[in-house]
Amino acid sequence: MANVSLLRRMFSLRPSPAWGWIATVFAAAASMPTGTAEAQSVGLPAPRLLTTMPMGGTAGSTFDVVIGGDFLDGASSLVFSDPRITAVAKSAADGKPEIDKFAVTIAADCPPGIYEARLMTRLGLSSSRAFSVGKLPEVVRDKPNTTPETAFPVAVNSVCNAAVTARAIDYYSFEAKRDERILIDCATKGVDSKLAAVVIVADAAGNDLLVERRGAPLDFTAPSDGKYLVKVHELTYQGGPAFFYRLTLRRLGRDEAIVAHPSTGPVNSFSWPPTGSAAAAALNEREPNNSPKESQRISLPCDIAGSFFPAADADLFEFEAKKGESWWVEVASERLGLPTDPAITVQFVEGSGDAEKLTDVAEMSDIASPVKVSSNGYAYDGPPYNAGSSDILAKLDIARDGRYRLKITDLFGGTRTDARNRYRLVIRKAEPDFALVAWALHMELRNGDRNALSKPMALRSGATMALEVVAFRRDGFDGEIDLAMEGLPSGVRATGLKIPAGKSRGIMLITADAKAPTGFASVKFFGRAKVAGKDATRPCRLASMAWPVADAWSEIPYPRLLADVPVSVTSAETAPLTLVAATSGVIEAKAGSKLKIPLNQTRRGEFSGGTVSLNVFGNGFEQVRNLSVPLTSDKAEVEFDLAALKTPPGDYVVALYGGAVTKYRYLADAVPVAEAKQREVQKSVAELEAEFRKLTESAKAAPPAMKAEMEKRCKAAESKQKAAMAELNAATDRVKRIAAQAEPKGIVDIVVSEPITIRVLPAETK
Repeated sequence: MANVSLLRRMFSLRPSPAWGWIATVFAAAASMPTGTAEAQSVGLPAPRLLTTMPMGGTAGSTFDVVIGGDFLDGASSLVFSDPRITAVAKSAADGKPEIDKFAVTIAADCPPGIYEARLMTRLGLSSSRAFSVGKLPEVVRDKPNTTPETAFPVAVNSVCNAAVTARAIDYYSFEAKRDERILIDCATKGVDSKLAAVVIVADAAGNDLLVERRGAPLDFTAPSDGKYLVKVHELTYQGGPAFFYRLTLRRLGRDEAIVAHPSTGPVNSFSWPPTGSAAAAALNEREPNNSPKESQRISLPCDIAGSFFPAADADLFEFEAKKGESWWVEVASERLGLPTDPAITVQFVEGSGDAEKLTDVAEMSDIASPVKVSSNGYAYDGPPYNAGSSDILAKLDIARDGRYRLKITDLFGGTRTDARNRYRLVIRKAEPDFALVAWALHMELRNGDRNALSKPMALRSGATMALEVVAFRRDGFDGEIDLAMEGLPSGVRATGLKIPAGKSRGIMLITADAKAPTGFASVKFFGRAKVAGKDATRPCRLASMAWPVADAWSEIPYPRLLADVPVSVTSAETAPLTLVAATSGVIEAKAGSKLKIPLNQTRRGEFSGGTVSLNVFGNGFEQVRNLSVPLTSDKAEVEFDLAALKTPPGDYVVALYGGAVTKYRYLADAVPVAEAKQREVQKSVAELEAEFRKLTESAKAAPPAMKAEMEKRCKAAESKQKAAMAELNAATDRVKRIAAQAEPKGIVDIVVSEPITIRVLPAETK
């Protein structure tokens, strides 16, 4: 009973139709019974690719890439989101594979941009790391450069890949002619780096000429012929492999526009652009248009490109509209990855000049998230992903014939003077539509160690994984959305729990069969709906944490969109617990009755506590909470009170979910293998020691003519003995490391049942 009580104290499973669920753990480690204190860990291990060096390359080239990460044991291949990028494992001189090095080839026809790199491992496909493809030649900094004297030379029109040195400044040198315009662009966050870079252009003596602390490219014009320095350091002087960067030096023409390094997209960019939008706006903002007299005349509908430049810029547009018209106004700026916050005021204009009379009609600002989000970006009161935006989507109803004036500003642009802070303003008649984004459900600790983990869809055999799917509804679309996946690996199936009409949240369940073979695939993930009476299919983007953050008190997580949707399965490990409805097919019950669902439980691990508390995914059943299911039996049963739920007749798909503490051993099978290797090396060492002793004795007794030869043989034997001892020490260390990893650890893991199909029949009439 003590363990049951512990679990009830540990878990607070709080479902919410608005945003999903979070399992929180709030029992202090000190208060846990012996053997459960380690249950602070959250989530079974998942493979994570954290670094690649270099972080990209030139189209049409082949080069070596060194990788690093967590739980990458058994890595077999490095794969990319585009088939035009391929990799082959490197081998050492002795023919053995170098597990952390690959030869990467980028096809000549691969377009410049950001792609995803992943590693296929023993536990499935790893999390992603951004990989850049460009046209400029690339190099990797291969020596220390922390003084002006050791500055690493970089050619103009090239890219240098490096990781910033901790507690130091990285120096680079380049040559430029007088009045030559050079763009210095240090790509960091946009290529998944943790680096908050300070970039400085200095003269040959080290005197600063131009400084950038916010991540923008430096537009530098050389004052004279000669050598110049580029200094790079982290804002707080952190450094190391996770603080990598791509330093680009490019020559620009006098009037050439600045184009920054390609970048990954924030999560909220999934909702832009609208389906069918042109790649570029039809009109451009015309300056000056900052005062009423200078207002730019437009006609509706319209699509305008503009910029919040210079600081405190206010762009005014005027148009004619008639009573009864309705227009939808949408602005994209922050969703383009820019640090902006657009705001719009619309006024009705009467008269002109000094006699002008203005009446406020509408104020438009942020797009609210379709689902409740974390209050501080990573807390346990909502998901750490925000599908909302500081951009604008609002309806403008026209109440009077006449002239209207629209003013667009950047709310916090009073001190920002950056011509790259652009916007796109679209005013259109209603074009109902939707966009979708999804992310893996997170379980976060409530005791301060709040995890925000990158969670690749790497399924263990017998596991079901749940994704939260969020819909962005455009221009009044309010219909239901069916969710689906196609192209899954062998032995894997997906079931979408639809997004109901008027709602913004659904669930995608991905299940790996107990005998599913190891494999992976890039799948199609989409939603279907009736929009304006026509069938519409829209892709669903996938979001993930760029880095696994174990403690969000000390590091703010950064989520981003992925370029593709990869799903993998591994047969090397199985899910600790599989929950399946014991009755195959559809389970029927009459409206207003008690619905009992028998369950089969396949338990493959040891659990803390005798029960698990489960809630329910699925429209019509999400009010069901805290269903207690025993963890000590292969059979269980849950009951739904259809009368209390007021569930109307119809077909439903649901799933049970909760959290359980399981005892997990990582690479347990590797311990005997490592020990066998250790014994093999020990035997070799003993044989070499015996041989060395024998040769030593023979050398002492050898005649003078044989002395030199025997001493030579003794030295060779001694050298072999030392090499064998080094190998034995390494084998011993490996046994200790693997044995420590394989020690049972209590891990709080998400448990999701396979989908259950329910049919509620009409109640019998008397």
